[in-house]
Amino acid sequence: MNTLLEVSGVSVTFDGFRAINNLSFQIGQAEMRAVIGPNGAGKTTFMDIVTGKTKPDEGRVIWGESSMNLLRMNEAKIAQAGIGRKFQKPTVFEDQSVQENLLMALKNNRGWLAVLRYRPTQEDLSKVDALAEQIGLKDELARKSGELSHGQKQWLEIGMLLAQEPRLLLVDEPAAGMTPAEREHTTDILVEAAKTRAVVVVEHDMEFVRRLNCKVTVLHEGAVLAEGSLDHVTSDQNVIDVYLER
Repeated sequence: MNTLLEVSGVSVTFDGFRAINNLSFQIGQAEMRAVIGPNGAGKTTFMDIVTGKTKPDEGRVIWGESSMNLLRMNEAKIAQAGIGRKFQKPTVFEDQSVQENLLMALKNNRGWLAVLRYRPTQEDLSKVDALAEQIGLKDELARKSGELSHGQKQWLEIGMLLAQEPRLLLVDEPAAGMTPAEREHTTDILVEAAKTRAVVVVEHDMEFVRRLNCKVTVLHEGAVLAEGSLDHVTSDQNVIDVYLER
């Protein structure tokens, strides 16, 4: 496996509580991975460490072919290096149209002068059309984002992340609050995205994880408890004891 991200021996303690305990984790360049585990298992802290929001007490986080040390970089630099994160609650610009949201997210020069002078090129508009098609919002481009359903806002936010062309997408509980049809479409978007980049999905919904049809990492007390297919990890006695029987 060509490793894109390698987390090794990472630990972090908050006020005497060990949130991450000697965690090691690897993901390849175009791979889908689901991360599951009980509340307090360290799933969010893991994403905070990878994106630079939290600095661990020890360990290494190495990124890309040139083995960049993410722990020496701030959140903005990590995002520029190609790591995108989607939080559980969608954050879109509600007064702007779907098209305007996607245009703002495109990977362009971000200097303040460039932003002020920005006029979308034909290439930009074509990219946005393709993204809207990919996330299922082609017919909603002119609509204000605030008018979209919860599921559609989630898709728009995934589209805005994809517009930045990340090499790794971290997605937190994308299925929460969605209808079954919306969940199915979300699966399709993420599976398609994982053909050309790494996608890590933190999720509680086992049916959703099953549909992703990917390797699963189970976290417990800040460390990897089990790893493998969903059938493999859900038949592991340790996983049953700490997670599935709750």
